[in-house]
Amino acid sequence: MVLWIAGVLALLLGLIGVVLPGLPTTPFVLLAGACFVRASPRSHAWLLRSRLFGPLLREWEQHRSIPRRVKRFALAAMLVTGGFSVWHLAGRPWLQATVLAAMAAGSAMVLRIRSRD
Repeated sequence: MVLWIAGVLALLLGLIGVVLPGLPTTPFVLLAGACFVRASPRSHAWLLRSRLFGPLLREWEQHRSIPRRVKRFALAAMLVTGGFSVWHLAGRPWLQATVLAAMAAGSAMVLRIRSRD
């Protein structure tokens, strides 16, 4: 039950990351898949059939990688939204530093994942 709840929470964060590019979607979807594969085969199968997340999760399970275009898009989206946020927060250096730290952490997560063409 705890793994299923963790999977649902990770998937919710992944969904938020779809519309909020500063939040990386990929690691949360992979975490949800890992939780569901152990806690609920039915939920895992549903996630694999998902049009939005299924291809990413299948790529990970088969090759332990993500498509290079997904990696590029994630990094570009974080750069654009993070850059806009830093610009918008001019005069608030501690908030700018927080945004830059979040961008660095998100980018590091995405860059650590192997990619394939």
